[in-house]
Amino acid sequence: MSATHNLHWRLSRFYFFYYFFVGSFVPYWGIYLQSQNFSPASIGVLLSLFQISRIVAPNFWGWLADHTGHRVKWIKLTSLLGLIGFVGVFWAKGFFWIFLIMSALSLFTSSTLPLAESLTLAHLATTNGHYSRIRLWGSIGFIAASLLLGYLIDIQGINILLWALLVAQAIIFYLSNTIPETEAILHEKNDLSIWKIIKTPSVVALLIGCTLMVSAHGVLYNFYSIYLKEHGYTGGTIGWLWSVGVICEILIFMMMPKILRRYPLKVILLTSLFLGIIRFILIGASPDHLYLLFIAQIFHAATFGSFHAASIEVIAYYFKGRNQARGQAIYNSVAYGIGGTVGGLGGGYLIQYLGGQIGFMVAAISPLIGFFVIWFGLKLEIKGNKIFG
Repeated sequence: MSATHNLHWRLSRFYFFYYFFVGSFVPYWGIYLQSQNFSPASIGVLLSLFQISRIVAPNFWGWLADHTGHRVKWIKLTSLLGLIGFVGVFWAKGFFWIFLIMSALSLFTSSTLPLAESLTLAHLATTNGHYSRIRLWGSIGFIAASLLLGYLIDIQGINILLWALLVAQAIIFYLSNTIPETEAILHEKNDLSIWKIIKTPSVVALLIGCTLMVSAHGVLYNFYSIYLKEHGYTGGTIGWLWSVGVICEILIFMMMPKILRRYPLKVILLTSLFLGIIRFILIGASPDHLYLLFIAQIFHAATFGSFHAASIEVIAYYFKGRNQARGQAIYNSVAYGIGGTVGGLGGGYLIQYLGGQIGFMVAAISPLIGFFVIWFGLKLEIKGNKIFG
């Protein structure tokens, strides 16, 4: 096995187990909090801690990675601190203690991924590989977790979730110690400061569009499982619905190299946003029609898969050299931090006072606005595989 293939495989394993953790946490943590008698608004606050931390924490770790030229040692540290932080969940009871433990946990787990993304992109830059081919292993991990935990929760009860998350976090830390350091491209000339890049009109439009798309998904990630449970669906069915979305995500990631060669990034982003509008309307309008929920989950291929892959391509072009890790951190902080926080908090109050159906219908407004932001604000000229504008 060549050194390049070996690193590719190690990164793929890391993505698998990182998203195994995510696939256990995102679909079922809200149900766990509901079992602890928290209201939708309180659940929204607690789950949004992970998004709030993404506004600041990844930028700090990204700055360290860019200025030291090392990524792996910070991945190791954030993975270890995330593991230590999660142990506290086993004894935390009541809103205050859960809030405290989740705040500490979120500061570290939210930083591991953007560091790994930066490392992956640096690896691919020297091998002419495609991000989607490594990232799809994360999707496989998510599916494995959501299916397995759905059935285990039906059989063993919700507390089995805590042990699954602990084991996943331990494996993430172990795998972080198997990844070799990839040299950051510190010598690459980049005349633009980080702030000049951020103020580029196309970057501003992309970040706003991503924030709006993710805000709708903030409602989905925090409350979709609770919404389904309240409409009579079992843990197994909930797991399958989450898995359908991610299976379609895998398929789109496998197709993205060809799609990116054939279609402009702006077209991919606009198509994804349009399907996002339809997806959230379907979820809100038809909770008792499983086939329509199934169709809505198929659209996850676009609303997350192609949208994220296209966004990563734009970010990777604009943020180079010493700005590379911070570029990924800024993307995660703005889109997933601010967007996820607004969606999670706003969705909690919408659902508590107006109900789940209205909450998801209102969420469709975000990708609608994002569609017009990208349409008018993102100016990209594509020549071959290069991005201009």
